[in-house]
Order: sequence, then C-alpha cells, then structure tokens
Amino acid sequence: MKILVDTCIWSQVLRKITPNLNLTKQLKDFVNDGRVVIIGPIRQELLSGISNPTQFNKLKRTLSFFEDIILKTDYFVKAAEFSNICRKNGIQGSTTDFLICAVANLEKLSIFTVDNGFINYNKYLKLKLIK
Repeated sequence: MKILVDTCIWSQVLRKITPNLNLTKQLKDFVNDGRVVIIGPIRQELLSGISNPTQFNKLKRTLSFFEDIILKTDYFVKAAEFSNICRKNGIQGSTTDFLICAVANLEKLSIFTVDNGFINYNKYLKLKLIK
C-alpha cells in the first residue's frame, strides 16, 4: 500500500538540525519499499520559509524523487465533506489536513503522521494512519 507522508514527518526528518531517528528509519524503510507519495500542498508547505536558495534547491531536488498524486476536483469536494463532518462534531482542522485525508481515502493510501489532529479526524473519517 502506498503511503502519503504528512508535512510534519518530512519536517522532522529533512528540516530539523537533529532529526528524529525513529521517524527517519520508518520513512527510509517506506522510501526503500517504493511506497511514498506526495501531494503539491505538502511539497509547498515543506519548501515555504526556506530563504537560503541552496537549501531550497536541495530540498526541492530531494522531494522530486517522490511520486506526485495529481489533484482532481473530487479530492477537494471530499476534503470539504470531511471538514464539514468534523466541524459538525466539534473538530477543527486545516484545509491541507482535510485534503490529505480526502486523497488518502479516495486513493486508499495510508497517512504517515505524528500530528494528533489526524487521530481526532479519524474518529469520524475512515483513515489508515501510521504513527
């Protein structure tokens, strides 16, 4: 099964001065198995805020090796539906988080994250989480 890696994992592994070794090992195993995919909004979040052009280009090059899920209208509609379901139940989330949930749901992907928001979303959405 393919795995959609959340921004928080990439940040912990690629952007921290001292990366999380457990997350790094898990991500490396998924990469070696050819299971990792990414979406444009995650790529954008990761690249945003890097003012050093050398660092920016290095990260951009690293991320270019991963398969992009091309976003379709259905994903955005499902993300809005998921947002409405969660909001109705008192759970707030970002538009990117709900887009991640929607893509994972429609493409039958697992989500690799350490963001506890996804545990809350999963109370009402059918997600496959890897923590």
